[in-house]
Amino acid sequence: MNISNPITQKSTFSKISKIGGIPLPNYNDDYVFSREKSSIGVAEYKKKIVEQAYEDYANGKFQNKSEGFNKLMKQYTQEVSPNRKGIITSGLKAVSKNRETVLEPLDVVATLLEGEVRYQKLPSGNTEYIEFYDKNGEMVATYSNNGWTMYTTKAEAARQTEMCLIYNAAWGDAKRGISRGNSIVVETGDEQMSFDVKA
Repeated sequence: MNISNPITQKSTFSKISKIGGIPLPNYNDDYVFSREKSSIGVAEYKKKIVEQAYEDYANGKFQNKSEGFNKLMKQYTQEVSPNRKGIITSGLKAVSKNRETVLEPLDVVATLLEGEVRYQKLPSGNTEYIEFYDKNGEMVATYSNNGWTMYTTKAEAARQTEMCLIYNAAWGDAKRGISRGNSIVVETGDEQMSFDVKA
């Protein structure tokens, strides 16, 4: 599959916001997911994915070479994402508060409403390393002097895989000249999904 790396993504910085001197990740980046529920149902999403695949085929694009695909992937994934924005914001506030009261290198674990943060300042004094975890104990992000890295959760990876399976099947049908009025059958390991994609 030609999707974003399912384990980590380097993130660009937000140009404006900082907490405790640390720039926030750019939440508008295609690969920075944070929980955002919509009123779109699963069947409607599947229809949108199929339509995007047909549109991309017509325009000579495939998966992340398409801006529409990237936007839909972000929207579809964020339905199951942890609240990274909240975890990172509250985590950085906890780290900033601890930094002010302790002069020595620290190894802090703070429990947050939606997860926890682990902070370490190395003896050199110039290097910080922060890990952010969701309430399931999955690491969702890290920050070091090299910047932000986002880690895909199991639920997000499953969602991305599902979207790619649907998209790839539809893109293949478009390539073979099969109209969208048919049902698409997608096999995912031990199960088979079949759905109507009439426009």
